[in-house]
Amino acid sequence: MLNVPSQSFPAAGSQQRVAPTGQSRNKVALKPGHSLLDWIRLTKSGRDLTGLRGRLIEVTEEELKKHNTRNDCWTCIRGMVYNVSAYMDFHPGGEELMRAAGIDSTDLFDQVHRWVNYESMLKECLVGRMAVKPSPALQGSVSSFGSRNEFSEIHSFLYYWFQTDGTVNIIVYTKRKVGVNSFSLNAVVIWLSFLKHKRKKKSNSLLFSPHQIPSAGCAVVDLQVQTAHSVGKVQVCLHKSVKDKWTKVGQPLEHHDTFIQCKDRELSYRECVLVSKSDVTHDTQVLCLQLPPGSNMQVPVGRHVYLKTSLQGTDVVKPYTPVDQSLIPPSQSSAEMGSDLNLMIKIYPDGLLTSHLASLPIGSSLSVGGPEGSFSMRILHDVTHLYMLAAGTGFTPMARLIRLALQDLASIRKTKLMFFNRQERDILWCSQLDELCTKEERFEVEYVLSEPTDSWKGRRGRIDACMLRNFLERPEKAKCLVCVCGPTRFTELAVQ
Repeated sequence: MLNVPSQSFPAAGSQQRVAPTGQSRNKVALKPGHSLLDWIRLTKSGRDLTGLRGRLIEVTEEELKKHNTRNDCWTCIRGMVYNVSAYMDFHPGGEELMRAAGIDSTDLFDQVHRWVNYESMLKECLVGRMAVKPSPALQGSVSSFGSRNEFSEIHSFLYYWFQTDGTVNIIVYTKRKVGVNSFSLNAVVIWLSFLKHKRKKKSNSLLFSPHQIPSAGCAVVDLQVQTAHSVGKVQVCLHKSVKDKWTKVGQPLEHHDTFIQCKDRELSYRECVLVSKSDVTHDTQVLCLQLPPGSNMQVPVGRHVYLKTSLQGTDVVKPYTPVDQSLIPPSQSSAEMGSDLNLMIKIYPDGLLTSHLASLPIGSSLSVGGPEGSFSMRILHDVTHLYMLAAGTGFTPMARLIRLALQDLASIRKTKLMFFNRQERDILWCSQLDELCTKEERFEVEYVLSEPTDSWKGRRGRIDACMLRNFLERPEKAKCLVCVCGPTRFTELAVQ
């Protein structure tokens, strides 16, 4: 059985889907002078981008529908209407923006660009607010939490706590049924705010369980998190600053023990500190970011986080897939424990965000949001042969997948990577991949170069059917899975 992959990872707009030219998935070649930096400059120029000379108006649905052409394009996102006509030539997706013309494009926006700070990007294009249609009077009361009632029949999560002289331990079991879909543990994000004495706990972005710390005397100096994916168990160990007995774990706050759908949850960011940079190739670095004290973020394989920074007064956000410190990092590394994040980033000289990241000194702060993504490790269940096709920085989600397959998935008998690059110097973690091949008989790697030197003895060319037929073995009774990551054209050819 050979499963053809869907594009489960990484995120749309991520560096892993960026082509060598710097243009990413579904992107068109922008005209000179139409980069993101050029757009920011235009918004700061004082030019009237709305056509209303600074007036804000109330827009009816009928009025919105009238503005549906390329030169007169309005769209609505979360109740706010924007004139995006001027942005049309700056949009990396080209005419894809016309899908939003004259309509409420909130759902469409969330499907593709939920992580983009549109309020910052389009603030000079704001026309006004959508007019709210009067609603018929409803009988009875309505919860101020919106869709809370639809979850009223869902049983609460099972959780309890216990303590020792020095620790408080909170156990949460996350496996439940939500409608017809099972909900299991995929991501854990925990952070403490000592100033507000709040502790918030998230599991898979669906369980939101905040508490108020009991009192100022019940301070926490550190925390550790252990997860058991098979049973959906999360154990949070809080280390007390003073060895004393707590009478309770805290006072539940609003929305405790309730579900929030991922699409309805606002992306939250934490200020992280850049603690180190290490060169991988001539144009790629691994940035190590340290989470704030009392924070813990365990990013599942195939999921991504968002980096956000303000450049010339505009928030710029991009998704990146974390990697480990190395292909075989030391046991219980800081990244694995959730206190650090390692991001492998290719630096483009004309890239607005990456050139900024390259110039950041150690000790600088960066906002990190997430994790998010749709890749599920359930598809690896009972897989015997795992094949990976990666191009360029499309290798980054594969790096942790390789480690998972070799160390944690006994059913996988063979893991093979075909790695496409331009030149030999572009191969990420080449020496580590070669070393892993010698140490692990279940792992193989093949390099393919499109612009090799005369001395190159490996494969040459670009991805094609003949190359894949030789690479993708189909042993009898084997369950095979193929994962693909790279520029969109690369993934399209691989799937074809």
